[in-house]
Amino acid sequence: KAQIRQQLCDLGAAIFAAGELAPADRKIYALRDVTATTESLPLIASSIMSKKIAEGTRALVLDCKVGSGAFLATEAESRELARTMVDLGTEHGLTTRALLTDMEVPLGRTVGNAVEVAESLEVLEGGGPDDVVELTLALAREMLDAAGLDAIDPAQTLRDGTAMDRFRALVEAQGGDVAALRAEALPLGEHSETLTAPRGGTMGDIDAMAVGLAVWRLGAGRSMPGEQVQFGAGLRIHRRPGEPVAAGEPLFTLYSDTPQRFGAALAQLDGAWSVGDEAPVARPLIIDRIGM
Repeated sequence: KAQIRQQLCDLGAAIFAAGELAPADRKIYALRDVTATTESLPLIASSIMSKKIAEGTRALVLDCKVGSGAFLATEAESRELARTMVDLGTEHGLTTRALLTDMEVPLGRTVGNAVEVAESLEVLEGGGPDDVVELTLALAREMLDAAGLDAIDPAQTLRDGTAMDRFRALVEAQGGDVAALRAEALPLGEHSETLTAPRGGTMGDIDAMAVGLAVWRLGAGRSMPGEQVQFGAGLRIHRRPGEPVAAGEPLFTLYSDTPQRFGAALAQLDGAWSVGDEAPVARPLIIDRIGM
C-alpha cells in the first residue's frame, strides 16, 4: 500500500490488483458461482463497488457497456446496474458517475490481447481509431471534472505526447519493460487467416458478441481455469460499419498460434457481419450519463 501511495504521489497513476482489499468480494464471487446468480445486479454492484470504496476513492467514473458484446445486453439492465453503483458510491461519500456506452459492435479495429494493447498505444501516441479516442476522452473529462481538475484538456495530452510519457513512467515504476511499448515488439499469432468481401457495397453491423467468441476460440481466452492464454491471438477489423467495401478486399484478419482453431473461429463469425447496399443506422457511442 505504501508503494502504491508513493507512486500516486510521484506519478499520479498506478495499476494494481485488488488482492485482499475487499475480502468479502471473493465470497460474493463464490456465492454467485454456486447459486447460478452470476447476473444478479445487486451482487454485481456490491462486488464492483466494495473494492472502489475500500480503496478510499473520492471520485469514481464507471463505463457501463450496453449491447451484444456487453455483460448485460439490454439498456434497461445496464442502466439499472449503473444507477445502483452510482447510488452506492454516493451513499459512501464518493463523487460517482457512470457513462452508458455502446457495445453492440466492437470498439476500435482490434479484438484480442496484444492487438488491443497495440491499439491502446496508438491512442496514447495521438492516433488510434476515432471511437476509441472519443470514449477515452469522454471518460477522462468526466474523471477530471469529478476530481475538480476540469481545466486540464486530455485531448492535448494525447496530441503533445505527455499521456504516453506518463504511461511509460508508470510501466518503468512498476518494473515493466519500456522497450516493449511498441506495436512491433508485441506478440502476434504465428498464423493468420483473412476473410474477404464477397461483393462490393457498405459494411453492415458487426456482432460484438460473435467477434468476442471467435477471438476466444482463437486462443485469446480460457475455456477452463489454468489454461494457457495466447497473447498473440486476436482479430483485426479492416472495415467498420458504414465504411465502403470493394469485392475481394480484406474484412477481417484472424491471428492464432494454433491454425486448427481457425475453423471454429470462422464458424463463429458466420452470420455476424454483412455487406449491403446501405449503411446501417448509426448509434451514439455514449448513450447516457448517470450521476451528479
